[in-house]
Formats: sequence, C-alpha cells, structure tokens
Amino acid sequence: MSTSPSIVLVTGGSRGLGKSTALHLAKQGHGVILTYRSKQAEAAEVVAQIEASGQKAVALPLEVSDSSSFATFATQVREVLLAQWGSSTFHALINNAGTGAHASLMDTTEAQFDDMVNIHLKGVFFLTQKLLPLMADGGRIVNLSSGLTRFALPGYAAYAAMKGAVEVLTRYMAKELGARGIAVNTVAPGAIATDFGGGAVRDTPQLNAFVASQTALGRVGEADDIGAMVASLVSPDNRWVNAQRIEVSGGMFV
Repeated sequence: MSTSPSIVLVTGGSRGLGKSTALHLAKQGHGVILTYRSKQAEAAEVVAQIEASGQKAVALPLEVSDSSSFATFATQVREVLLAQWGSSTFHALINNAGTGAHASLMDTTEAQFDDMVNIHLKGVFFLTQKLLPLMADGGRIVNLSSGLTRFALPGYAAYAAMKGAVEVLTRYMAKELGARGIAVNTVAPGAIATDFGGGAVRDTPQLNAFVASQTALGRVGEADDIGAMVASLVSPDNRWVNAQRIEVSGGMFV
C-alpha cells in the first residue's frame, strides 16, 4: 500500500449516501475530496463537518453525465492533491454520484435512457479512466449499484440495466487493475430513506411500510447503513475483498 496520505475521492458527496460515506471516511482518518453537481452550500457543509473532525476535505464541482469535462476535472484533482496534501496521488475512488429514473418500459424516453447511460455507465467508465493515473497502487475503487439488479420492480428497467452493466464493469476493472494491487468492488444498496428518487421511500408512509415488511431486518435502510459499509472497503482490513457485488439491503426480498 502507498505511503502517501490516505485520500479518498467521493463523487456525489454533498448529500445522501455520498455524504454519509465521506463522513465515515473522515472518521477513519482519510482526507476527502468530494464532488457535487449543484448543491454547493450542502457540499461546503460536509467539508466543514469533516474539517471539524480534524481531517482535510475539498469540494469540487463535477457533472458526471458530461465526460468531456473529465480531463479538466482530473487536472483540478491533481492541483488540489498537491496544494492540500502535498501528494501526487489519492488512495480510493467511490463512484457514487447518480440519479434515478422511474418509468415503465413502454414509457421510457430515449432522453431518459441516454441520461442513465451517461451518468451511471459512461460516466463511471471514463471518469475512472481519467483518474487512474492519479490513483496510488494498492488503492481501492467502489462502484455503487442497486438491489434492483437482483430483484425487479416495475418502472426501473433503464436505471437497473445501467447498474447491472456497472457490476460487470467492476469485475473487468478488478481483473485489469489487479497488477497494480487495486481492488474493485460493487456495493448494491437496497431501498434507502434519502432524497434519492424524490425521497419516495423516505417520505411515502405506504411505500416505507411495504419496504420494511419485505426486509428481513424489518425496517427501511438509512444512509449511514450504506456509508459505513462503503467506507469499510477502503480499510486495509478488507484488502482481500475484490471483484465482489456486496448487497447492503438488510435482507430485502430474501
């Protein structure tokens, strides 16, 4: 493992699962670079919380659906690493940023489909490609998927298809990056009470109760259930976990 400062880059770190992941990483002693799309104030608040815990953090804007911006973003990351940590590399990448799309197979538009491709598949593929030269050997990559790749609920075909592709991509990343000692895994959350998807699981009592009734542990997941798991995969204690899909759903639909 690299002797450089342990720095983790979390996309979509201003809210939800990304925010929880960033905060858990800071508690474990990692510096954090987090990205946001439009919620600059929320991202600044996460940075403040991390700095209050004694770690360094930086928030950078990033539109993960625009792959043409990734080279410029990589340059910004390189500059931040040097300025804030005196480092030329970071240790781990958490590909978390994303949005949902809910529409039946018949009603899904090409624009919706293309948006899902650009955010969840093309974005993950090419952002990782651009950032790999800045990643230390012996590092970690965690790609976020979804429980919807194992069980099917009407209305999520496009979203789940992209997440299924990410799970295959994860295994290929693990195979190709193994020579550098970089472990790559997928974390697949179940239904979580966040603002994702308009906050439907969190804010709709009937849906919340349904999910809880279909979950072995009897409740809906919370952001910290996922953030803690993702952060744990960066730890040396999990160095031998590689090319795996790890579902974190409390036993949903088992």
